[in-house]
Amino acid sequence: MIFDVRGTPAYAYTGGKPFDPQLPTAVFIHGAEHDHSVWALQTRYFAHHGFGVLAVDLPGHRRSAGPALTSVAALADWLAALLDAAGVTRACLIGHSMGSLIALDFAARYPQRATGLALVATAVPMTVSDALLDAALKREPEAIDMVNQWSHSTLAAKPSCPAPGFWLHGMNQRLMERVSAAGEPNLFHLEFSACNQYADGLTRAAQVRCPVRLIVGRRDVMTPPRAAQALVKALAQASVPVDTVTLDAGHALMSEQPDATLDALFSFASHAVPVQ
Repeated sequence: MIFDVRGTPAYAYTGGKPFDPQLPTAVFIHGAEHDHSVWALQTRYFAHHGFGVLAVDLPGHRRSAGPALTSVAALADWLAALLDAAGVTRACLIGHSMGSLIALDFAARYPQRATGLALVATAVPMTVSDALLDAALKREPEAIDMVNQWSHSTLAAKPSCPAPGFWLHGMNQRLMERVSAAGEPNLFHLEFSACNQYADGLTRAAQVRCPVRLIVGRRDVMTPPRAAQALVKALAQASVPVDTVTLDAGHALMSEQPDATLDALFSFASHAVPVQ
């Protein structure tokens, strides 16, 4: 579905059903060099079980026009404008990796609009190594290879619906390559820089006013569970319900553990906002 956001086309996948803003809304936010398709299983289930779904393509990604935005705060403000365009007053925010920072910033600065906050493969601060930043700027194919390897906990991850030719590493590699080819130059570096420079995460966490669930991968080497400990402590200051679900996966939880990720997300969202 295409929305007009500040005069620019913005795409959100609605889970295979027409979007109804009268239903409880779940917003899914992808990470760097990805698009809405990383949430394929989770979004379709939500849409067919009582939720209105908006799985966004961030500005400059696939079906959403650019330019890409250069900061987490700017992306959170863009998300607020997209919800306005969709006629949505309040929503449950679900973000992966960079998307988790956007969801966190949104929930803190627009507390009246967030019914729940699910942070998947998150870390605050989300530090990016100099080596990866340099590769993303000067040798993007190399950076894509590096991230693809680090995102998966095994070379032979078995999806929930295995079939001949279904290869998680190859699928993720091609997605990042497509996003890179369709986007503006140095998109990967821009997004890694936005994550690396985001210094407000712990302050924002203390300002959150809705229930929070962290979903982390036990074998995640990009945002390991220990990297979320400071975030958990900051959220405790906000005096909101917070829990953590740990899955046997790497950074790519939605594809390595799709059913378990869905269970963790749907049980949380349904509790935060009972579906009709």
